[in-house]
Amino acid sequence: MTYVLVHGGGSTGRFWDRLLPHLDRPALAVDLPGRAGKPADLATLSVEEESASVVADIEAAAIDGPIVLVAHSSGGLVAPGVVVALGGRCTSVVLNAALVPTEGGCGADCMKERHREGLVLALEAAARDGRAITLPGPPDDPETFRHAYGGEPLDDDTLAFVVDPVRCAEDTVHHYFQPVHWAGVAGTPITYVVNRQDRPVSPTTQEAMAKRLPQPVSVVRVDLGHLLPVTDPSAFAAILAGVSD
Repeated sequence: MTYVLVHGGGSTGRFWDRLLPHLDRPALAVDLPGRAGKPADLATLSVEEESASVVADIEAAAIDGPIVLVAHSSGGLVAPGVVVALGGRCTSVVLNAALVPTEGGCGADCMKERHREGLVLALEAAARDGRAITLPGPPDDPETFRHAYGGEPLDDDTLAFVVDPVRCAEDTVHHYFQPVHWAGVAGTPITYVVNRQDRPVSPTTQEAMAKRLPQPVSVVRVDLGHLLPVTDPSAFAAILAGVSD
């Protein structure tokens, strides 16, 4: 069995670096298009293109045997397309604070209202000016990230890890407005890990999103912030081991 790890927004496959040594099985940490030298037009990048990229990486790695698909945050938008493309090869899915819109809805529907409205206004203004917008990469002031994720403030080493350009990257906003369909994943066991101290994706929203998923779904709750695989990789690895046993 192999874990396939899909990072969230503004990140790269290097998001999982702290988790990898704790895993009990082989793992493939993919880079979504536009990251780590993968060519992509971030202004128009779609969920379908991202899902296809993950499937292509799996095929290129010649993974033999069953796959557990693991997705963090906005990586959840990519997950159902990957599972459907893999067919029975994907035996389970683990989502951590992952965005799950209602069937046929989009990622923007999962955002906090003020964030969604601000993004829509920014996109409308950019369209009027004939330009595209993307999410920025590393911040000018890393301190803005120290308290951004909920839970305990990031310590110096973790803050440096998170804002390092190898894993803090420019990202698309276009995929937040693409339809997402989980209906085709029905029958595949799903575990949704709720971060109870999450700031970017509220725990209440996470609980609601877990209920939108097709059955069978189990929910695991942890008292940590948004970056669980980074701030407590051993705990997240234990959750994955329990799913894959």
